[in-house]
This record gives sequence, C-alpha cells and structure tokens, in this order.
Amino acid sequence: MDNTNPEILARAGLTHIIEPNDQTGAALVQIAGAIDAYRLIHDHAGPAPASEQQQVAELLDAHGASRSALRLDAGLERWRPRAALADPEADLKLMTHLGGGLIAPHDPHWPTGFEALGLAAPLALWYRGEGDLAILHDTSRLVAIVGSRDATEYGRTITAELVHGLREHGICIVSGGAYGIDAQAHQAALAEDAPTNQAPGQPATPPTIAVMAGGLNRFYPVGNEDLLKAVHRQGLLIAEVAPGATPSRWRFLQRNRMIAALCAATIVPEARWRSGALSTAHHAAEMGREVGAVPGSVFSANSAGCHRLIREGAATLVTDAAEAIELLNLPMQSPAPAEAVPATRDAGTTEAEDRRDYDGLPVQDLLLLDALPVRIPRTPDQLAIVAGLGMGSILGGLSRLSARSLAQRTGNGWIRRFPNGREPQRGAPQPD
Repeated sequence: MDNTNPEILARAGLTHIIEPNDQTGAALVQIAGAIDAYRLIHDHAGPAPASEQQQVAELLDAHGASRSALRLDAGLERWRPRAALADPEADLKLMTHLGGGLIAPHDPHWPTGFEALGLAAPLALWYRGEGDLAILHDTSRLVAIVGSRDATEYGRTITAELVHGLREHGICIVSGGAYGIDAQAHQAALAEDAPTNQAPGQPATPPTIAVMAGGLNRFYPVGNEDLLKAVHRQGLLIAEVAPGATPSRWRFLQRNRMIAALCAATIVPEARWRSGALSTAHHAAEMGREVGAVPGSVFSANSAGCHRLIREGAATLVTDAAEAIELLNLPMQSPAPAEAVPATRDAGTTEAEDRRDYDGLPVQDLLLLDALPVRIPRTPDQLAIVAGLGMGSILGGLSRLSARSLAQRTGNGWIRRFPNGREPQRGAPQPD
C-alpha cells in the first residue's frame, strides 16, 4: 500500500470525518471523487459549488434519500468540525506499524460483495492481520455466523459444529468479534486445522475475519482481547472507521450491513427476539444472500430471534453443518447423525428489561446519544465534534433527549442519563 497516494490519503481522512452509511458523504465522493471531496471538507470554509450541490441532491433522490437532512450543506456542517482533527498520514503510519493498512475501492482486494450496498458501501476499509487479503474479494468463500452475546451452552455447541463443517470446505468464518456466539465462531474457526481440499495455486483461506465497529488501533471488547489477537495472527480484522474511532451503538448497527454484504450466507445459531444478529440477517436477506437460522427450545428466550426469522420466511431452518453447506450449494457427504444436544429452559427477560431507551430515536439523536459521556460533561461544541453533527442538530437533539430523560445539563456541559438507574457497569458487554 502506498501511503503517499493522494486517493489513499483522502479516503483515510474521510473515514475519520464521515460516519458509516452517511449517504450524503458517499454521494459527494461519487460525484467529486475522494480527493476533491476531502479538499472541499478539509480545506474550504464556504458552501459547496452549486453544481455539486445539485448533483449530490439528484444522486440522493435517485436512491430515494433526498431528505433535507441529507443535503450537501447539512453534510458539510456535520463534517467540518471533525476535519481539523483528521490526520490521515498519522493513521496510515500507525496501521502500517500494527501490521495493517487501508483498502480503497480500486484495490484488487476490495470486497465484491460491497456492490450490493450502493451508496451505503464503505468509503474505504481498514485492516490488520496476517491473513491473505485476497479472501475479501471472494464472497463465495465467506460465511457469517452471528448471534446473541449471552449465548447458552446449546448455542455455543451448535456454533462449533457449524464452523467445523464449513471450515472442512474451505470456508472463512466472518463475525463481529463480540461476546457470545461471535466469540465462539471465531474460537472454533481458529481451532480447526486448515482445509485439506485447497485447490492448487489457491491462497490459503484464513480461518476467520472479525468485522469491528471501532478503530483497529485497539482490541474491543477488552474481554476478547486475547481472542482478537489470535484472529490478528491467523486471520484478519477489518473496519470502515479510522483508528481511534470509538465503537458506538450507531457503528455497531452499521457494522451489521458490512458483515451481510461481505458474505455469501449468514447463519444465526442463537439469537434473542431483538438481537442485533437479526439486523445482520435482514440485511443479508434484502441483498438476496442466503440466511439460515438454527431452531431451539420454545422455552428459551435465546432462540426467540431464530424462530422469528424462520417464521417470517427470512431464514431457512438449519440444524447441522450439512444443511449449512446446502445454503452454499456445495457438495457434502451426509454425516452420521449427531447426538442431540438437550436444550435448557431459559427464564428469559421481562418486558421492561427487553425495552430499549433509544427506541424510535432518529439517526442524528442516536449519534448524539452515543457521544454523551456518562460522568464528565461535554459542551455542545465538543459534542458536535464527537457526534459529527451540526450545532443546530446538537441543540435540538439535546432538547429531545432531555425530554426523554436521556440527557442532563450539568454546568456548561451535558451528560447521559439512564432511566430507572440502569447505568451499565464498566466492562459490561455491549447491547445486542
């Protein structure tokens, strides 16, 4: 990778400034090119040329997204507070030191699966690890396995069995590096021997890829640090946000679309009714990719999301590795019947525990909510930089969040509030 290439430098800077799935930013890059788009945001203070504003508006309208909040001038207001903090040269130097770098859409390793995302495709892809980057370009050899973070023994067992069968066929396992099913999928893939049916001349298939919601300068969550280091040694970690970016709720949600787009199929071994894994599965189904879900006990809240996918027709019922292989149309001999794994009853959660305080919030308020600190107040100016929003959106959002008891003014700054005192503990797993 040439860290002095203007295109690489521009896209590195844009990943620091523009949030994932910001379609206004994607439209600007498509119209003006990455280099001129970065210059317009970073080097200029005035409005964009009228011709570019019109072209961006027309492109957004063609994709059904020409709302007022997506206008180019509103985008510039969001991005410019962050632009002064962008240092693409330093980011690229850091990632090179960590054994990684940046892939742009013109790179031969750029994932072909991202074409299904249209304007929602990443502007660039950061990576680190020892695995062969060529695997990213071959959607047919990538399968996502995602699910609940509070996995049961049943979920972990079936995940390991699915991974074993898929790895035997040279499939690379993709997941999100989180606790529970994600971690089990990565661990099981790392534990498997390299496939014996590798085609002559074909590069070795990395066992697993972790798609991260934050910057790759650190391993997150901390509880999975050793696991993610092992992924780094044998596979790949990738992200669409620059080093130093925090893994906020919005970025976790947007990460799901990347997992779905990368892979030929997505399999959900275990998921709750509102698990983030269902978001990944629905993204995959909307792109025409195969989706599989493993059934569980009707008494287990951890399988309710899988049953929901199957009932809605969004997923094919999968009970073993052979059926997972069928999703990919790969040949597989019928294995001996596996010993049944008894499902354990799970009392589940109450309706109140299952509710999310952020239900119904618009995207800009979600970004603001993620930017609010828990203890040390931030001023509106600081929040504008962290959230990547204009001051009007910040002030309006603070008013709305305050009305829902989700934000509180403290002196000259603002902090996050948690209704009913449900403040998360430090180091606690991130929500599904």
